[in-house]
Amino acid sequence: MNRFPLTRAAALERLERFVPRAGSAYGARRNLVDPDGDHGNVSRLSAALRRRLIGEDEVVRAVLATHRFDKCEKFLAEVFWRTYWKGWLEQRPGVWTGYLADVEAFQPGTAVAEAIAGRTGIDAFDHWARELAETGYLHNWARMQVASIWTFTLGLPWQLGAQWFFERLIDADPASNTLSWRWVAGLHTPGKTYLADADRIAAMTGGRFRPDGLATMPRIPDGSAHPPRTPLRAASAPDPALPTLVLVTPEDCSLETVLPTLDVRAVAVADDLARNAWDRTAMQDAAARAAAHWQCPTGPGDIASIAAQHGCTQVVTGFAPVGPVAAALEDLRGQLSAQGIVLAEHQREWDRLCWPHCGKGFFNLKSEIPHLLEALRLA
Repeated sequence: MNRFPLTRAAALERLERFVPRAGSAYGARRNLVDPDGDHGNVSRLSAALRRRLIGEDEVVRAVLATHRFDKCEKFLAEVFWRTYWKGWLEQRPGVWTGYLADVEAFQPGTAVAEAIAGRTGIDAFDHWARELAETGYLHNWARMQVASIWTFTLGLPWQLGAQWFFERLIDADPASNTLSWRWVAGLHTPGKTYLADADRIAAMTGGRFRPDGLATMPRIPDGSAHPPRTPLRAASAPDPALPTLVLVTPEDCSLETVLPTLDVRAVAVADDLARNAWDRTAMQDAAARAAAHWQCPTGPGDIASIAAQHGCTQVVTGFAPVGPVAAALEDLRGQLSAQGIVLAEHQREWDRLCWPHCGKGFFNLKSEIPHLLEALRLA
């Protein structure tokens, strides 16, 4: 079984196997990090959720069918943390563009290269740098230690660390990756940093690592204040009367499970939006399922040409949050419009209901979880 499922079938199987451990066992063991890479204490569903091979609602529904809310609250909170980061960045897209500009401006240098190669002399950091290079994955708790050591002990720009993770992680997400690094650095919640601790690392790794020389005082990097919140971008809903081309992107790889009734004539794959082989695997699986569901042809190619070939005046895809896919779709919207073709995005109910509560701290969303579960018909 794939350790980090990239097809819907594999993700559903992983979910089924993990559900029994999503209650008290998860709450007690979720931060334990196996140095040998056996991450059985966590779900390892993040790569599938990142591409929405399965939806957050499907995961939550399966867990609540087995565990009482108070027993699985820790796991549910982790699912909502991913939602929180997305909703927060949706209301402050300037943080993403600012991060991109910073990355472009920095010159990485030798220290950055040595850190990425796992040659710092800090045992835990070097081990996790090599694990990331070899597997494309790190346990979430290990990610926090790496980000903290990178920023405070090594004194490297957090933006280049975030870029490193974004390029290497199998579940790399613009919002959760960028904002998690900012949170560790003390820029998300002003004055609140995350400082890696040798004794804590030893406890969480079964004594395998106890790094020497870690920073004992955080030096918060320079950073501008949060830009003011902006209204959430409204989705342009599909028109069920228009002949439709369904477009699969890395942002939503199970469209056939959520789209309303449409006159679907073909399915296309946004192959140029795949950042790596992991994206391509997920999108190929998604396209095959979508084509079977709507019983229509599928394939890569120029989107406008495919739409014209099948008489489609509407292209429908999943709503893309702030990030590379959203930027590419905005360009595509203009290209299609020039040829009389509408680009519509379907926004999942999960995002529509949760994101308005994500503009402040996580507690604001967390306090709404019981009400959201009811609204989403999951409780």
